[in-house]
Amino acid sequence: MENDLEIDNLPNRLTFFRMLMIPVIVVTLYFDIDTPTDLLTYRKYLGHIACWIFVAASITDFFDGYFARKYNIVTVFGSFLDPIADKFLVVASLIMLMALNRVNAVVVIILVLREMYMTSLRLLAMTEEVTVPVSSLGKWKTTAQMIAIPMLMIHEKFLGLPLPIMGTVLIYIAAFVSLLSALLYSLSMVKKLQEKRHEKKRMKKANA
Repeated sequence: MENDLEIDNLPNRLTFFRMLMIPVIVVTLYFDIDTPTDLLTYRKYLGHIACWIFVAASITDFFDGYFARKYNIVTVFGSFLDPIADKFLVVASLIMLMALNRVNAVVVIILVLREMYMTSLRLLAMTEEVTVPVSSLGKWKTTAQMIAIPMLMIHEKFLGLPLPIMGTVLIYIAAFVSLLSALLYSLSMVKKLQEKRHEKKRMKKANA
């Protein structure tokens, strides 16, 4: 296993690359909102550029985890930065899509606040030293979300596929599943905390 404080390794480089792609996506979509006169001819390509940059950045998320597991490269820095990079990529993209009126503001609020809420719950679980199994619904939410976002970036028919409709349906599914998975995780967390509390009371009675 590498030094916990190691920064310069392949997984972290991929994570850094993902972070660097975020402002590129933001600037590209910003030009789609407020296109300079000299870029009007190329405006229709901006969504495609943002889409494929997002896809490339998303792929690095798979590979940094793959290489970390394959070569047993686990560092404190990587464990901190990787999930942050994922959230920044998704949140920044959703906000820009909302500015382009391609995603309903309520959907963005649900998805962003859900991430903040789940991060807080996981910190609580860590603090209380309880293990809460993650529902597969969370993976379905992530999958729907990561497919919907690039579709909404292009936001026009592509290869005969109605990407605006498909992306909108998927992002609504992601919002619904995110609420459901957060509810199930919360209930599981409460159950685990109650079990821990009862166990502490039982131990006190046994030692009394």
